[in-house]
Amino acid sequence: MARALDPALCDALAERMRFYRDLGLTDFYRRAAEAPGSIESCAESHPAPASVSAGETQSAAAPSQGSFFGEEPAPSARRPSSVFSTALPVIPAAERVAALESIRDDIGDCTRCALHKGRNRIVFADGSATARLMFVGEGPGADEDAQGLPFVGRAGQLLNNMIAAMGLKREEVYIANVVKCRPPNNRTPEPAEANTCSPFLFRQIDVVRPEVLVALGATAATYLLGQRQPLAALRGRVHSFRGAKLIVTYHPAFLLRDPRQKKEAWADLQIAMRELGLKPAARA
Repeated sequence: MARALDPALCDALAERMRFYRDLGLTDFYRRAAEAPGSIESCAESHPAPASVSAGETQSAAAPSQGSFFGEEPAPSARRPSSVFSTALPVIPAAERVAALESIRDDIGDCTRCALHKGRNRIVFADGSATARLMFVGEGPGADEDAQGLPFVGRAGQLLNNMIAAMGLKREEVYIANVVKCRPPNNRTPEPAEANTCSPFLFRQIDVVRPEVLVALGATAATYLLGQRQPLAALRGRVHSFRGAKLIVTYHPAFLLRDPRQKKEAWADLQIAMRELGLKPAARA
């Protein structure tokens, strides 16, 4: 007979399960034939919220329109994959600015992870609290750390151009990062750093409730989708995350290093535009 788990341990395990669900991880390995009174009974006594439901992703071919980025891309033929999204109550538009300010207040002068030791400013977010489109990057760079705003350096200028090519203004979208403090030498955030900071990002997403999320780069895609895969395996399709449609594309900093990939990034943005009913900006 399996030994019953201590109630305090059971509660701790349930809290850990909720944490992983917030990260977007909904599939867990378990051994078969667990006896009553074991960890299986913890799951039964702490069921997943009814709001968590499976949602199939959609295959997404880019619209046949010219682009700011160069040649017209070929339609994608990648197969869709399955992910989960969370249906959450919508905060009234008039209350979203205050709700975001509350999240910023909760962050405070954060010392929750080691990144605080080298930062100048916490980089919370920029843009509209009622945006239909949200961009999520990896973390602040030197310019962002100095100004306290995301994407204001060279990569930010390119992102501004990408937004404009979609027929939008920067102030009409919402922009944030997985981590809110600059990693040393712009390195990739460590898992402990990203896992500490990303719940604040998830709360921002829940407040803004964008129709479409664009993950800029592998780090953003990893922590939004809860899985580590090459960008090639994630691009060209519509995923689901916390009630939004999620598109994965290249980080603008990568596009600065390899401009040849701009047309591929434009193909991804065209998918987002199609979901939002947008048309490309008219060329001058």
